[in-house]
Amino acid sequence: MRIIGFLISLTTTICLIFIFNNTWNIRGNAIPALGKFLSPQHGCWQNAEPTDYNFTANLKFPELKGKVEIFFDERLIPHVFAEQENDAYFVQGYLHAKFRLWQMDLQTRAAAGRLSEVMGPDLLVRDREFRRLGIVFAAENSLKAIEEDPVIKLECDAYTSGVNAYIDGLNEKSFPLEYKLIGYKPERWSNLKSAIFMKLMSYDLAGYENDFEMTNAKNYFSSSDFAKLFPEMQDSLDAIIPKGTPITKQKVFPITPSNANSIYFNQSKSSHINGQKPDKANGSNNWVIGGKKTKSGSPILCNDPHLSLGLPSVWYEMQISAPNLNIYGVSFPGAPGIMIGFNDSCAFGFTNGERDVRDYYEIKFKGASRSSYLFNGKWEPTSWRVDTLQVAGKANFIDSVAYVKLGEVICPVMYDKNFGSPSKLNQNSYAVRWKGHDSSNELKAFNMLNHSNNYDDYLRAIVNLHTPGQNCAFACKNGDIAIRTQGDYPAKWKGQGDFIMPGFDNTYLWQGMIPQDEVPFQYNPARGFASSANQKSVDDSNYPYYLGRDYPIYRGKIINRNLSSMNMISAEDMMAMQTDNYNLFAEMARPLLINNLKEEDFSSNESRYLRILKDWNLKNDIGSEGATVFDVYWDNFFNTVFNDEFANAPDIIQYPSKSTLLEALLKDKNYSFLDNISTPQTETLADNLRIAYKKSVIYLQDWDSNRRLQWEKYKGTRISHLTGLKAFGRSNLMIGGGGNCINATTKNHGPGWRMIVSLTQKTEAYGVYAGGQSGNPGSKFFDNFIDSWAKGKYYPLWVMSKADKNDKRIAWKMSLSN
Repeated sequence: MRIIGFLISLTTTICLIFIFNNTWNIRGNAIPALGKFLSPQHGCWQNAEPTDYNFTANLKFPELKGKVEIFFDERLIPHVFAEQENDAYFVQGYLHAKFRLWQMDLQTRAAAGRLSEVMGPDLLVRDREFRRLGIVFAAENSLKAIEEDPVIKLECDAYTSGVNAYIDGLNEKSFPLEYKLIGYKPERWSNLKSAIFMKLMSYDLAGYENDFEMTNAKNYFSSSDFAKLFPEMQDSLDAIIPKGTPITKQKVFPITPSNANSIYFNQSKSSHINGQKPDKANGSNNWVIGGKKTKSGSPILCNDPHLSLGLPSVWYEMQISAPNLNIYGVSFPGAPGIMIGFNDSCAFGFTNGERDVRDYYEIKFKGASRSSYLFNGKWEPTSWRVDTLQVAGKANFIDSVAYVKLGEVICPVMYDKNFGSPSKLNQNSYAVRWKGHDSSNELKAFNMLNHSNNYDDYLRAIVNLHTPGQNCAFACKNGDIAIRTQGDYPAKWKGQGDFIMPGFDNTYLWQGMIPQDEVPFQYNPARGFASSANQKSVDDSNYPYYLGRDYPIYRGKIINRNLSSMNMISAEDMMAMQTDNYNLFAEMARPLLINNLKEEDFSSNESRYLRILKDWNLKNDIGSEGATVFDVYWDNFFNTVFNDEFANAPDIIQYPSKSTLLEALLKDKNYSFLDNISTPQTETLADNLRIAYKKSVIYLQDWDSNRRLQWEKYKGTRISHLTGLKAFGRSNLMIGGGGNCINATTKNHGPGWRMIVSLTQKTEAYGVYAGGQSGNPGSKFFDNFIDSWAKGKYYPLWVMSKADKNDKRIAWKMSLSN
């Protein structure tokens, strides 16, 4: 019996050792090696941070040239005081790594196409696509520009050294929790990784395109129907630069190819390619107000960038003070400097330019080997980048990516016969021309903005921003305000880049960039303010270059309407405006929805929702049922109008925007798409609305019965952890807003950082972001700002001075020296 008991015990022990020291996949979820993960000495318990954790420390690093003091306030915001500026960037790198190392690692791995190394084969297709887009290739090109700039090279060197100083001090016990959860180790940082991170931001903000979808739509619809579905002009546009603003005389004259109608606009070749894209909603609001319209008589700058909401947050708040530098704002973990903020003289903020700077060209290769490609009547040699993708638990994957030279520019062939699903490989080859591939040094723009003292400094700084193109708002204590739609933008002819282009010669290549003195801008505008909300920068009739078709309209329009009517503006007014939930789209659309219905056509239970919609105050506030009714009703109406036309369309196709339908109906109540082509009768606007409302009632009654008709419950805003683990995220947040509101908070996207800077003699600034300073889910500083952010509350942004060393707001102090 003893032997039997011993054998049972031994077998159980061996099984437990095997179970606890191997990773498992249960119902699609990866489970870490539980032995290591639960180890009291090295596992997850080591990451539980006590609520009274003391961040005070005295540290020595031989890399430092002088002394640095870090004062953490009660919100864990570091106020860094360095005797030498590059030491400040060393400390910034150290702090980013200390509080956000895994986030930095994940983001650069994602951009470089290296997630499958640590997360397995499910991410291999995603990794291949990012590698084929050429983000590392783009970062290598930018790194050359960084290395040639002595100021930015030293800044990056110091930052990288600081990150590595933290990494080198880690052991398995002190690894961030996610490394233990997934089961891998951090690797050292490099300047290339910072460049990769900046290219990831370029991808998020300047990587969106719909060339394949638009090509399929053009080929599916008649030219007249296509023009109605995808108009080039937006009637409701209130452009960033007001209509009538003088534009510098045109210098570049793009020529439409003579064969465009037959080769480009009327080609019939369609594609099934459905690539990954950044979120089209990645945008922002910003505005600057001159002193004549403010209560203080000083300018006010406001900015709330809209990105995906996640934990850890993309933002890390801090102050950096060194000789000739004192800057406060938010930084990106992964790059040195402050990206949005203010110094002793001025403030700056950004919104996305929304321009299309990523186009596809069809390539003709010679033979199966693809050793050469046709260009300008000659067979040119193909160059290759052979990528070895490591895959956790699997053999390495070798992916050979062809590169071709289109004119003077080298472009990766992103999609070809070797990329696609096994059952549906691509039949054609497409090279991608993306402005982000070009050598540039965006970190120089931010470095110079951080040091700016006046409008001239701002101009000299901002011209270094090439990709992503941004609308950069500026305000200065001397009273100057400005906005500039800055970036390197192709000077396109009408329609260029909307569809896949032939890549067989120079004909369809970009013919030049818009000169910097033709980039639209405003300086001390007569109306007393300047603003942007990702709408088109100028009215098409007043600008010689093609800017594309579809831009958001309504946020920019309501911002301008509000600011035009306001005077004696205070910071508190701007807090209310940044968190305003008024829905201008609904203001314009509701009359169409309710004036063409008759209550007697519906039962009393059905009519309830129509009454809710009529009584709604047009605000997407917490508790609003009208906002939910409108959203459901409009979505069903949109689908009722267009589903019949798209019923037999290719799977990959562009749909019109909601604003297109609204603008069309405001002009023409007999819009041709109102007729259902699958029925013998001719449907009217009233018919479509009645059908859509009936469908909506079924959906609304279900939500109503579950007491989830209130807007915040229907919308269900959440902030997910980057691992996707629900326990590390926040869901069902009590917050209003919506995509067409100034408070553009949607389900998982929105104004993650809100900042208001009043440039009075002693700067008054306020801000909040949706997250916390620490990336450790076991820290009280992980998500402690979220509730304030959701409620629309702001924190005063304290610009500490050396005289404040004994201020009661200081909670911890770090001293660093060599």
